[in-house]
Amino acid sequence: MPEENDAKPPTVTPMRVVIALCLIAPFVAMLWVSSYAKIEPTFIGIPFFYWYQMLWVLVSALLTMIAYKLWQRDQRARKGGASA
Repeated sequence: MPEENDAKPPTVTPMRVVIALCLIAPFVAMLWVSSYAKIEPTFIGIPFFYWYQMLWVLVSALLTMIAYKLWQRDQRARKGGASA
């Protein structure tokens, strides 16, 4: 029987779920084409279809950065380091 000191932390943690959601959200948003395949509302003369996709470029970069920072924090916590 393995000792309690050798127990690994759980693989699926709330932080890892948040990381996965940050990485999956842009894919879901872009694959659901019917939600943004329209012209109106326009933004400074640019049809919705185009500015929505460009907005997701920025949002995706932000979500990827958040996921990376959370992953670093998770790895430090698993190695016994500081969590901040």
